[in-house]
Formats: sequence, structure tokens, C-alpha cells
Amino acid sequence: MLNFNSSSSLPGRLTALIDAGMQAVRVKQAGRAYLGASRLGVACERALQYEYAQASVDPGRETEGRMLRIFERGHMVEDCMATWMRGAGFDLRTHNADGEQFGFSAADGRLQGHIDGVVTGGPDGFGYPCLWENKCLGAKSWRDLEKNRLAVSKPVYAAQVAIYQAYLELTEHPALFTAVNADTMEIYTELVPFDAALAQRMSDRAVKVITATEAGELLPRSFADQTYFECRMCAWQDRCWRAQ
Repeated sequence: MLNFNSSSSLPGRLTALIDAGMQAVRVKQAGRAYLGASRLGVACERALQYEYAQASVDPGRETEGRMLRIFERGHMVEDCMATWMRGAGFDLRTHNADGEQFGFSAADGRLQGHIDGVVTGGPDGFGYPCLWENKCLGAKSWRDLEKNRLAVSKPVYAAQVAIYQAYLELTEHPALFTAVNADTMEIYTELVPFDAALAQRMSDRAVKVITATEAGELLPRSFADQTYFECRMCAWQDRCWRAQ
């Protein structure tokens, strides 16, 4: 009988197999042929162009298996949070009759967004209907959110909430934003009033990115130094800095 516990390389071997399987599934998935509204708040408009154009990422910058597992964890925690909220008495709608996420499409389908859900009723102290968005964060990121609140701590998420509220006409009542601490399972909750100015800026930005990309115009970088943190983390760093 084979002894699979005899090798010290067993954990790495299993992880490598899981990573390869997850990456193979990801490769088979169709690319997103639209600009995702959830990404409009990122710092660099050129990075958004690369996303929209489905540009190949730099060699060696493909999403690693660990990150794919983190994404998967986020989906699972979102499902858990939805179950907990329903158990707490909230009438939370996350999918339509066809089992698809609620969302919107604009600019002939070139801008799309899919929301976590809409709360149509529930306990006192909340306005209904309202947008619901949930995130799963590591402890450090969660503590920063708790300290500084959404607009300051997580501007990308704040932009996501505003654009969703605008396009889905969920502006009357504040959005219900929740975040689960992946390490402690603490729950952060914030009611986010509609920020019309932010929503307009993000809508204008979408038009700018789509128009420039389709015209073959490369928008300026947001940073002057490629060693800046956000540049170093960008999947298109090499491509971007070769484009003079």
C-alpha cells in the first residue's frame, strides 16, 4: 500500500495539483467582453483599458491558485452572509427567477454590473428597498475599514456601491454594506447614502475608458513611477511601461 504521508513534499504536491486544476477551469471560462462596473474605482484608467480590451497579462502574472482560492472564499462567505441575514429577518433577493444575479447593462452592453443583492424588507432601522453589497476581508484590511469607513478605506468598493445604486435606481435609501473578517468572522456594517457626484464621475469614467479604448487611444498612467505599489501589483506593468 502506498504511504502518501511519507514524503515531506506532500502538502506542496497537493497544493500544486489543486492550483493546476483551478487554473485549468479558469482558462476554460469565457472572458468578460465588457467593462465591469465593480472595477471603475481603481486608481489607473489605463489598467481599466487593459481589462476592458482583455489584454493578455504579463508573463508570470497569471492569477495564482492561492488568489483563486481567496476569490472562492469570498463567494462562499457571501452565501453564508446571505443566509445569516435571511435568518435575521431580512427579505434579501440575490437572484432572479432564472437563477441569475441581478444587475444592469449600459452602453450597448459594454458596461455591466452584477450586484450581491437587494433587501426589500426586514427589521426596523433600515430603509427598504436598498442595495446590499458584501465583502470578505483579511483582518488588517477589515480593521482599516472599521477605523476609516468605506469611502476612505475602500474607495473602489465605494465607487461600486454608488454606480450600482445609480443604475439600479436604488438611491432613495442608503445601501447596506457588510464585510466579514475572514480571520475572526466579525461583521462590519455600514449604511451608505447615495453619492450622486461619485456615481456621475464613475459613469463618466466608464464612457472615457470605453471610448478611448475603442478609438485606439491609450490613456495616461495614473502614476509616474513604475515602482509605485499599485504599478508593481498591476498585471500589465511590463506592457504599460513599454508603451511610450
